[in-house]
Amino acid sequence: MAFSMKTNYAHSPKDIEHYSTEEMRDQFQVEHLFTPGDINLTYTYNDRMIFGGVTPTTAPLEIVLGKELGVEFFLQRRELGVINIGGEGTITIDGDEQQMVTHDGYYVGMGHKHVVFASKDPQNPAKFYTVSTPAHKTYPDKKLPFANALKKPIGDQDHMNKRTIYKYIDASQMDTCQLQMGYTVLEPGSSWNTMPAHTHARRMETYLYIEFPTPDTRVFHFMGQPNATKHLVMTNESAVVNPSWSIHCGVGTTNYAFIWAMCGENQTYDDMDEVAMDQLK
Repeated sequence: MAFSMKTNYAHSPKDIEHYSTEEMRDQFQVEHLFTPGDINLTYTYNDRMIFGGVTPTTAPLEIVLGKELGVEFFLQRRELGVINIGGEGTITIDGDEQQMVTHDGYYVGMGHKHVVFASKDPQNPAKFYTVSTPAHKTYPDKKLPFANALKKPIGDQDHMNKRTIYKYIDASQMDTCQLQMGYTVLEPGSSWNTMPAHTHARRMETYLYIEFPTPDTRVFHFMGQPNATKHLVMTNESAVVNPSWSIHCGVGTTNYAFIWAMCGENQTYDDMDEVAMDQLK
């Protein structure tokens, strides 16, 4: 088993004005999250979110840190959200084993010492997308089956953004310290997400782009200040960090899905500052 945790530093809008494409990719894009048998995490200084992939095969995997966080165990001062985008697996929280089929989620509260991930079939491993944020209080653990996710249809075919938002970790149905997490699926014939764009200065966000129908599918992810946008070309199962001052929207060569996760000052999903199209440059 290989364990890696890359550090991603925070940036001001001025920092990226003259970044090359490669510098943008290095600072904001994360690829190869799901390597069989490995744990690949990124620790971003944007609200100190940790996110990444845990892909167990023949042996279970557990996130065990060294001195990275200055604590005795991973969730001593953190909460954790998980969504499985692979085959069937299990998550065992301090000895309590729970089944996790494709698209099932789980919220794990602060204080648990052992969170162990396993796959039912090593040839079709579970792929646990994990997102952790700082916590100040322990809230109850909660299994979040895909069938129970809050479903919100949005968009229309005329604007090529017809999609369904599935809210897993959401303040309207459960308590967390700050973490929010969900899964958005675009309908066939739609390729835009979140356009017109917006920012939410009170929260940062990560996107994990998934379920590309063909190997040559690409999503062009737009970020940056509204009047100074930049873009990244995203491949399947790659993620991007969006600082709170940045827009975040994308368009694909076909339909796709993505997992979003947010943390920051509040948990008000609709607290956003919309950007008029004539302000985008």
